[in-house]
Amino acid sequence: MNFKLILTTAAAVALLAACGTPSNTRVDPTYDEAAASRFVALNKDAIGKLVENYDRGPTGDTPVLVATIVNVNDMRRTAPLGRTLSEQYASQMATAGFNVKEMKLRGDVFIREETGELLLSREIKDIARSHNANMVLVGTYSAAANFTYVSLKFVRTEDSRIIRAYDYALPNDKDVTRLLQVAPTTR
Repeated sequence: MNFKLILTTAAAVALLAACGTPSNTRVDPTYDEAAASRFVALNKDAIGKLVENYDRGPTGDTPVLVATIVNVNDMRRTAPLGRTLSEQYASQMATAGFNVKEMKLRGDVFIREETGELLLSREIKDIARSHNANMVLVGTYSAAANFTYVSLKFVRTEDSRIIRAYDYALPNDKDVTRLLQVAPTTR
């Protein structure tokens, strides 16, 4: 009888130990989960709201530039988040019928390693003129404890007037947190 009790106790202990041991099995996200990404949906929605009921009027089909979204605390820097947002915004604007110019294909735009196409206010007129663009989408992001706040502005290049603006927040989940990480700079 002691043998059965010892065997039962040992089996119970082994079972409990197995339950407490973390599994080395990786659980990958599914393609369905990727297709339903709220990150992508929020960014598409932001552009949709920014350009909603926008009358292009005299601007017609002239080119629009999309600048890299930059860190509000250092307008000369961005993270993978800023570059990813810019790419998604450009795609959504093109889908909405805007004539979006791909600046990476032009040799006359300075693209800094680890930063992307930065478009600061003092550079807007010169770069826009070289691309024959009269509108630029610019923006900033600001990481806080729980959310990263994004501010978008559609700016007219001739006078730097903000034509439209839209603000929204992204939750600082694992993906956003990873995209906020900036590689150390070497000098």
